[in-house]
Amino acid sequence: MCGIVGAVSNRNIVPILVQGLQRLEYRGYDSCGVAVHAGGLKRARSVSRVAELLDQVSTEKIEGTTGIAHTRWATHGAPAVHNAHPHFSHGPGSEAAGKAGRIALVHNGIIENYIELRTALQARGYVFASQTDTEVIAHLVDSLYDGDLFDAMKAAVKQLHGAYAIAVFCKDEPHRVVGARAGSPLILGVGREGGENFLASDAMALAGVTDQIVYLEEGDMVDVQLGRYWIVDKAHKSVTRPVKTVQAHSGAAELGPYRHYMQKEIFEQPRAIADTLEGVQAIVPELFDGPGENGASAWRVFKEIDSVLILACGTSYYSGCTAKYWLEGIAKIPTQVEIASEYRYRESVPNPRTLVVTITQSGETADTLAALRHAQSLGMEHTLTVCNVSTSAMVRECKLAYITRAGVEIGVASTKAFTTQLAGLFLLTLTLAQARGRLSQDEEARHLKAMRHLPAQLSAVLALEPQIISWSEDFAGKENALFLGRGLHYPIALEGALKLKEITYIHAEAYAAGELKHGPLALVTSEMPVVTVAPNDALLEKLKSNMQEVRARGGVLYVLADADTRIESEEGIHVIRMPEHYGPLSPLLHVVPLQLLAYHTACARGTDVDKPRNLAKSVTVE
Repeated sequence: MCGIVGAVSNRNIVPILVQGLQRLEYRGYDSCGVAVHAGGLKRARSVSRVAELLDQVSTEKIEGTTGIAHTRWATHGAPAVHNAHPHFSHGPGSEAAGKAGRIALVHNGIIENYIELRTALQARGYVFASQTDTEVIAHLVDSLYDGDLFDAMKAAVKQLHGAYAIAVFCKDEPHRVVGARAGSPLILGVGREGGENFLASDAMALAGVTDQIVYLEEGDMVDVQLGRYWIVDKAHKSVTRPVKTVQAHSGAAELGPYRHYMQKEIFEQPRAIADTLEGVQAIVPELFDGPGENGASAWRVFKEIDSVLILACGTSYYSGCTAKYWLEGIAKIPTQVEIASEYRYRESVPNPRTLVVTITQSGETADTLAALRHAQSLGMEHTLTVCNVSTSAMVRECKLAYITRAGVEIGVASTKAFTTQLAGLFLLTLTLAQARGRLSQDEEARHLKAMRHLPAQLSAVLALEPQIISWSEDFAGKENALFLGRGLHYPIALEGALKLKEITYIHAEAYAAGELKHGPLALVTSEMPVVTVAPNDALLEKLKSNMQEVRARGGVLYVLADADTRIESEEGIHVIRMPEHYGPLSPLLHVVPLQLLAYHTACARGTDVDKPRNLAKSVTVE
């Protein structure tokens, strides 16, 4: 999603700013820009890739020692150059004179009261050149500026309602950038040389520049200058935040033999699962103990809870839906799964003995963070996150944590993050089952053995890629598809449909197969491929009946069948033979060919696989 990079230095920082944007490209964006202090304000903006912006700054010889840069994912106003960040203030009369004002500003998040602020500023003579809520902040800071940028920002944030991470500089104050955050991540990077310091929305933007990172907390403001910085909290009192050494890895990982990052990340899943489970020799609550001062003892928490509430969005939500079957079937604990963006906007019945589990790849997903805070406000203090980023806001705010080790995931459509989430959630299930006296030593040993063999099983499934490519050639010309699953594999069908939608732009829907006769069967024709997840579990015979309902209406089935299901290819039924049924861990195997189907269909259709239209990797706005 939107990305921020800022710097104060004695050297030309434009290459650093643009390189930072390139490292944030994986998050998804539709425009980008950079602004520097070069005597006055100077900027370049583009609705193309960051590489084009680099050409532009080189051609226009844009250089400076103080500056900010941004990648934008459109919310207010279409993707267009005039809506791209950074925004300049246009004080009364400045637009008519053809001059930019004195403030340059970038912003992640959404300002909810921007219309009221815009109206008031227009009445004072401020001229707006965009449809964004961000430009309102630039004009507001300008209107409050009286020689000290930090004071102007302190006054401005008091008037802002919503979520924001802001970086701003003023042409009257060289070597100074001010940052503020509320509901959207922002970090400070402490430079290695020459007193330079940085701001960014993600430590990855500063990989190779500095590994000394200060994580700003909710409501913090930071004044960044050469050789010094200081932070105030939401009460505007001076505070000290710890400097942490963070080894952020560049998003510009090598593709190697792969065509796209998504394909690479699909094939990295055996290693990602192995890394995520590394060191797990036994089922012990300490696997989930919380880090840092906010941490808690998992053993104590697991003994106190009597239910689980899972909060997540998108692909992470489907991992939570899968975990519900495990938690209720194996641990025998009542479990509710909620879409995070819906949870906090409805009346619910809080239970202080509930374990609130958040699932997020980035740990910065705005809806999930807001849902967590809402649950905490209702008195549910037992919190745990399954997350891929150990330094994220989610990990800092939850008392317990399980850190998956998927590594950097660059493709917008999540793959290895999903399967490592499932691995972490299965471990959580076993741990809660043990705490509740539901897991014998023999069962623990059997489950651990199955988990240790997951990487080899995943490698066997990946070997099916040539057969999946054959299917993708059929799908490339379609505009609609159905996905069917039952029980534990219904969420996997949902995830498969989501993957196809995300990167091929084919309209795809998933249903519990038993629901076909209650409406979706009306859609089935020979032009509507029906993908069926068919493990050899207790629901197989029911699923076979649902498949016959499709065939009787002229539908064409594409079936992922376990080796022992006795489902064979025939006219109108295409079967790919999976390994033998893998018990409760079967979803981790069945999702992989669905990822490959989406990937190869997207390749056949010529879409932008790693950066699908309109989408972002880390959704940091509501």
